[in-house]
Parts: sequence; C-alpha cells; structure tokens
Amino acid sequence: MDSTNYKKILSLIGFLLFGAVSCWATAESLHLLLATWPIFFCYAIAIGFFIIASIGFKMMLDSFNQDVYMENRGTHLVLGTVLVIVFWLFCSMPTNTHTFFYRNLINDRVSNEITTTQGYLAQIKDGTVTEDKINAKVTDFRNQVNVKLGQLEAEIRNEANPGNGPRAKAILNEFASLLDVPEIKPLSFKGTSQQEREILCREYRKMIYTLRDAKEKNIINEMTPANDNYKKMAERDYKNLDIVKENISNDNIDVNDAEDIKMVCDKINQGYSTIKMYSQFVNFKNNEDKESYTASNPQTKVSRLLSVYDVWVDFLKGRQGGLSFVFWILISILVDLAAFIFFDMAFKKTE
Repeated sequence: MDSTNYKKILSLIGFLLFGAVSCWATAESLHLLLATWPIFFCYAIAIGFFIIASIGFKMMLDSFNQDVYMENRGTHLVLGTVLVIVFWLFCSMPTNTHTFFYRNLINDRVSNEITTTQGYLAQIKDGTVTEDKINAKVTDFRNQVNVKLGQLEAEIRNEANPGNGPRAKAILNEFASLLDVPEIKPLSFKGTSQQEREILCREYRKMIYTLRDAKEKNIINEMTPANDNYKKMAERDYKNLDIVKENISNDNIDVNDAEDIKMVCDKINQGYSTIKMYSQFVNFKNNEDKESYTASNPQTKVSRLLSVYDVWVDFLKGRQGGLSFVFWILISILVDLAAFIFFDMAFKKTE
C-alpha cells in the first residue's frame, strides 16, 4: 500500500472524527429544540446534512482545481456554494455553536433561574411583601391625614379669621374625599376665643381620627387576600424547585439531557405562572425581571436557551453571549472546516 493510500485512510479517519463531533453537536441541538423527536431522527438529519455540506464544499474546491479535468466548473461552483450555504451555514454551523454554547452555560443558567424564581415564590408564600405594602399604604394614608389635619387646625387658629371660616369648611370637604365619606359637617361651635378654638381643634381631631381608623381597616381588608391558597401554591412550587436542585446535585437529573431539561423547565414554568398570577405580592429586583415574570406568555431563560433560533436571535440583538458566543462560533467553524478539508483529501481526484 503506497503513501497515497495511507494519506487517504488517515484523511478519512480525520473526517470521521471531526464529522462525528459536528454531527453530535447538531443532533444534540435539534434534540433540545425537538425533545419529543427520537434521538435517532436527529442524528439521521445531522449526518445527512453534514455529508451533503461536505460534498458541497468538495464541489467548490474541485471547481478551482485546474489539475483535474471537469466539465461545467461554474455549475459545480454554484451548486456546491448553494449546498454549503443551505446545509452548513443555515444548519450545521448554527446548531453546533448552539450546543457548545448551551453546554458551557446551562448549569449556571439553571441554578440562577431556580434561585431567582424561588426568591419571588418565597415572598408570596411568606406574605412579606403583602404586609410591607399594607404598612406602606397605611403609613402614607396617615401622613396625608396628619398634613390635612395640620392645615385645618392652623386655619381654625388663624387670628385673622378664627374658627369655622370658609377655608376651614373647604378643608373639611377635602377630608371627606380623603376619608371616603360623603361629607364632614362643620361643628356648630363658633370657636372665636383662643380657648374655644382649642376645643374646636380637639373635637375635629377626635372626629377625624375616628374616620381615619375606619378607613385604615378598609385599606387592610382590601389588601388582605380572602384566603391563603396562593401561599400554598407558592410553597408547592418552591418545594418542587428544591427537589429539582437536589436531583441535579445528586446527578439524578442531567441538564444536558433533552428530556431532563424539559422537566426542569416545566417546574420553573410552574413557578413563573404562580408569580405572574400573584405578582401583586412580589417586589421584583428590576424591571427586566418584572417583564419576564409578568409577560403575557412568559418564557423562562432556561427554556429560551434550548432553542437554537432564540439563542442566535438574542446574540444578534446583543442580549446574551458576547465574546463567549463568538468563541464557540469559531470553534464550530474550525471543527467543520477541518472535517471538510479531510473529506476533500480523502476523496481528492488525482487526474
């Protein structure tokens, strides 16, 4: 066996090795996107597309090779270019990049999303935000009452126009709106002397405080849920995510497996749904989280990572990936390019 045959055999082995990596990456990406498809179908598509892309690349190289006879070089070049664009540029390269990027990122992405989701579920199940919001609204209401009461007492004590003047009656009308009552009738007490004015202020204060306390009870009742079913839902989702974390740490769940990651996504999605339904009991860390968890059709960050299309869209829009994604693009190109070169060497025409 001459050196040419050895070279072809080694080139064929190189093609099979690099091609195997490329086909594996393509099949994994397709299986993440189409988890219900049998993995065999994904590999069949990956291998078929890669072989066609390899043939297309060889047709392009052969069209430039002046050492061998070839009819219709232009046709070979055009057809080879079309095959490379369709089967490599639109399929093999993007899916390979997706798989490499996914495997590099998925563990941190799952951990971070579970932690964030559990944090918001904890706010719901513990009722901390509900209590904080009630206290904040009651405090704000009391401050408004105190300010308005100060204005009323200042008007009553006004030496230039003491007692129940027109301005004092206008403030009482503003009080009626603030306290959600039809009206507050002015007291018949004149309050012209300093002692009488102090009595008038005291009586108004007692009346206003009584109405204030009644309004505070209404605020609390309106903001307190009728039952705690929502807390039970949040606690259920929180515990489910705890189980997921434990199974991942014990290697019972493989986040690189399409079926396992789909189950993880389902549990995170369940948490998203509960948070969206009871978002009034949540203080989101930022607007991005609020938009993500309360969107009309929420999509988790993990589930978005499963789609080769969504990952590339996010990269092109500058939402994720950055230089890390560029690195995996280069790795994907180099792996395929090596396989294509070995393919050309293994089946190179010599005459």
